[in-house]
Amino acid sequence: MAARRDRTHYLYLAVIGAVLLGIAVGFVAPGFAVELKPLGTGFVNLIKMMISPVIFCTIVLGVGSVRKAAKVGAVGGLALGYFLVMSTVALAIGLVVGNILEPGSGLHLTKDLAEAGAKQAEGASEGTADFLLGIIPKTLVSAFTEGEVLQTLLVALLTGFALQAMGAAGEPVLRGIGHIQRLVFRVLAMIMWAAPVGAFGAMAAVVGATGAAALKSLAVIMIGFYVTCALFVFLVLGTLLRVVAGVNILALLKYLGREFLLILSTSSSESALPRLIAKMEHLGVSKPVVGITVPTGYSFNLDGTAIYLTMASLFVAEAMGNPLSLGEQISLLVFMIIASKGAAGVTGAGLATLAGGLQSHRPELVDGVGLIVGIDRFMSEARALTNFAGNAVATVLVGTWTKEIDKSRVTEVLAGRVPFDETTLLDDAHGPQPPAQRSDEGEEKARAGV
Repeated sequence: MAARRDRTHYLYLAVIGAVLLGIAVGFVAPGFAVELKPLGTGFVNLIKMMISPVIFCTIVLGVGSVRKAAKVGAVGGLALGYFLVMSTVALAIGLVVGNILEPGSGLHLTKDLAEAGAKQAEGASEGTADFLLGIIPKTLVSAFTEGEVLQTLLVALLTGFALQAMGAAGEPVLRGIGHIQRLVFRVLAMIMWAAPVGAFGAMAAVVGATGAAALKSLAVIMIGFYVTCALFVFLVLGTLLRVVAGVNILALLKYLGREFLLILSTSSSESALPRLIAKMEHLGVSKPVVGITVPTGYSFNLDGTAIYLTMASLFVAEAMGNPLSLGEQISLLVFMIIASKGAAGVTGAGLATLAGGLQSHRPELVDGVGLIVGIDRFMSEARALTNFAGNAVATVLVGTWTKEIDKSRVTEVLAGRVPFDETTLLDDAHGPQPPAQRSDEGEEKARAGV
């Protein structure tokens, strides 16, 4: 087992090396580097291929093994309420920092940039009704083939509740899905060995396309955004995590270090979604809480995207010489946080959402979106990292509020005494199971003894 852990350790060292090599190739041979983009796209697509089966198996096993449907509803309601509050806080922080920095002052819009902004706005906006109807798949199977997270979530919940209602007759099906989950995670572990190639291609392509000029001319908005995201994660989320769950944010982020590296190299938080589910279960949070909070959070808990939309909107308006009033800022940004649902896992989706929001509220500002096209890939990384950290914290908090977390196990795991099995991505190789894998009677007895 030690040899296996060492091998995965080398894998993530290789990812770091690949990122650095990609940056070097991007500067030395930008034309060649841009042609390497399919390597990064291919790796992200491999990960996305596994998203639907991972979510389906996790939620069906979590919901189907709980005999009380009300528990699932309580977890979902609590999670959505928390997501709404934190998105509002993130919007407010971005609004304050954006008004202080005034990052767009003094910039000028060229014809090429205006055309790039208009292109991003094409088909970017989506109404609330379209969003809600889009959650319902065309068929039971199309939820898996089209790769829609919320559609898979709906089908998995319906399946889980159906198995719950079947009682003992549904046990064989649950056992079968449990075996499928093991297969899915093993395939995912195999795919991870392609991470260095994907990281190299993605980083080389973006550096080759933008070079250093774009980074220098827009350093204020980039640095301001990264600092704002860091303050939100360490001060807001860190304080909340310490007060509510008694967990140190640094310890949790260290535990998820490999996932952050994966997101940094792919610029997509969705690439780490399956691993976040596995690691949160290993940490000691119950299956129902993990299975509901994590996938839902990927569509509704977009803290990084909220901060980005706020600051980028102010940036564009100032760069166009037409600043937003406070009332316009609030109405526009409330609209955009609603329109951004489902954008967390898609590279560049924040840019499209920004363009769509401006198109619907202030069409004259859409051309200004082109100003940040050149660095959106780098800002996308900060969005993804912040979104991921927010969902990890949310899972621990919801688990604490619903008493669906094994606190002693959390302590052991974060201290490194119960290592995560990188080979199977499953938890059954290490000691006692988290609460969700016990029966309801077992849970009650375990809690009574705590």
